[in-house]
Amino acid sequence: MSTALVTGGAGFLGSHLCDYLLEQGHRVICVDNLDTGSLQNVNHIREPDFLFINHDLIQHIEIDETIDFVFHLASPASPIDYQRLPLHTLKVGSYGTHNTLGLAKFKRARFLLASSSEVYGDPQVHPQPESYWGNVNPIGPRGVYDEAKRYAEAMSMAYHRQQGVNTCIARIFNTYGPRMRPNDGRAIPTFVRQALEDKPLTVFGDGSQTRSLCYVDDLVRGLYLLAESDEHLPVNLGNPDHEVTMLELAETVIRVSGSRSKVVFEALPTDDPHIRRPDITRAQQVLGWEPEVDMEEGLARILAALGRQPVGV
Repeated sequence: MSTALVTGGAGFLGSHLCDYLLEQGHRVICVDNLDTGSLQNVNHIREPDFLFINHDLIQHIEIDETIDFVFHLASPASPIDYQRLPLHTLKVGSYGTHNTLGLAKFKRARFLLASSSEVYGDPQVHPQPESYWGNVNPIGPRGVYDEAKRYAEAMSMAYHRQQGVNTCIARIFNTYGPRMRPNDGRAIPTFVRQALEDKPLTVFGDGSQTRSLCYVDDLVRGLYLLAESDEHLPVNLGNPDHEVTMLELAETVIRVSGSRSKVVFEALPTDDPHIRRPDITRAQQVLGWEPEVDMEEGLARILAALGRQPVGV
């Protein structure tokens, strides 16, 4: 049995990854300081091969057992969180990545960095291939997250090239599913919460900005395939077939949930990307990976997890 350490393992994405790794027969060490994660996300895990450690990764970490994989997911990920915790976001992207890379080097473990489509900023190339260097405002309100991820990518490649660490980089596009915090500020949990309360769905700008939405089960499968591969360069993981405008997404949530809500419009946040869609050619070629869950099915699964019956799906 191999052992996988997951940082940010009590968060939305990290907890689903912990579940998947256990299903694949791995021992899992979950590390989280619970700034944005929650023990509720991992309380259902009663496996003897699961260990939770409450630790802030900007501090040095030592693990007294063999580790085969390090999945570094720790970071505030929603605009509300990283704008509330700007310095900590920068520190977990720098000190936290440095500490986990050092651990992977010492343990001779495969290291996976959970990077983000935010490294592309407000892109001028569409869809975005891994070869695109991005269009990021380093001093804007989103810069603390964008630059933390870009720095983490640079450090991962430096550890690979100079220290021989077996690293890989996943550039994760918008992902959704059960366990997203209803007030984390991201579109789907916000729309679902508002729809279930029959409150107006708040769409920013005119709602024409797009996002590509990938269901969490597809995403964690991609992370696992990447960790098991021999790839070192960045690989996009996301769903190019579900690029929707925010207005279309709001209307779909209303329809699938059977809500009586209406749509209202608010001012567009600063530096909010206008378009976002992954080119997943490399993931298809290198990993044999493609997303499988369509958007309406994914929304239905969220509603079912909340004990609500989806409509017309």
